[in-house]
Amino acid sequence: MGLASSVNVPYAAYLRVYEPLGAFPEPERSHWAGYARREELPTAQDELRRSLADLLPTPPVAVPVHESGDAFVAVVDGVVCVCPWRTRLRGWLALEELSERFPAAVLDAVLPPVVRRQAEADYARWQERNPDARPWIRTATWQVPLRWFVLFSDEEREYGKAPQGGGGSGGGGLRLRYRTPMVQARRRVARALRTLRDAIEEGPLIDGLVEVGRWLEEFHPRSLVELDYGGLVHMVPEAQLADDRSAADTAEGLAALRAGDGRRAGEAYARLTERWRAVRDRQFAN
Repeated sequence: MGLASSVNVPYAAYLRVYEPLGAFPEPERSHWAGYARREELPTAQDELRRSLADLLPTPPVAVPVHESGDAFVAVVDGVVCVCPWRTRLRGWLALEELSERFPAAVLDAVLPPVVRRQAEADYARWQERNPDARPWIRTATWQVPLRWFVLFSDEEREYGKAPQGGGGSGGGGLRLRYRTPMVQARRRVARALRTLRDAIEEGPLIDGLVEVGRWLEEFHPRSLVELDYGGLVHMVPEAQLADDRSAADTAEGLAALRAGDGRRAGEAYARLTERWRAVRDRQFAN
């Protein structure tokens, strides 16, 4: 049985932070400096293939045994910035999310209880030694969470064919991504929170944005923040992808709320929710 028939490949989008080398302590800084000088660097597809390979054994490997020494690399105004994969940490976090989202019977069918218990025990021991650890990459399957678009403007949208190799979006296929300086992302989160709290009651939208803002505060202020549609570009028709202006719709909705124009805000929100509902519905299509 091949990989394609034995694993249901999730179509995922990514929110990444690239930190300047100066943000890392030694010896990690020297490691990433040497890593960034390599002629060939892995792409997001390489990362996905490696993670899927762990699902093939019986029982599957829920979390990698060793932490990845790979990263995505970007050069920002002449400064080398890296986004470590940290696949082991992200595996533990993903396992926690699965336990919250699915009944035990469903999880047992995918990951036996003994595998999950071992992963949970390993994570608890690791946390004791690394209490301040956080991931540089967040993942969302079958969607882009609407709160992520708050961090970007339409002018930062990049759509087209990705170059072979290099950064997170490399691989030669279609790419839709946004990139912005960390200071801009933090400023937009703070402004959006003020607008939302003035206009609506506390709820999941505000809570989610607060959580994203706290995550951003963990990184160097001269970092780069990237939203990459990742595998979603393979499942959305190209014409719809070209017309996707979700960051612009988000900004318009927030501007309408600040102006007290509930009707215009509602229209922008409706465009967003309908677009992403249609994307999520594709996971159930044949």
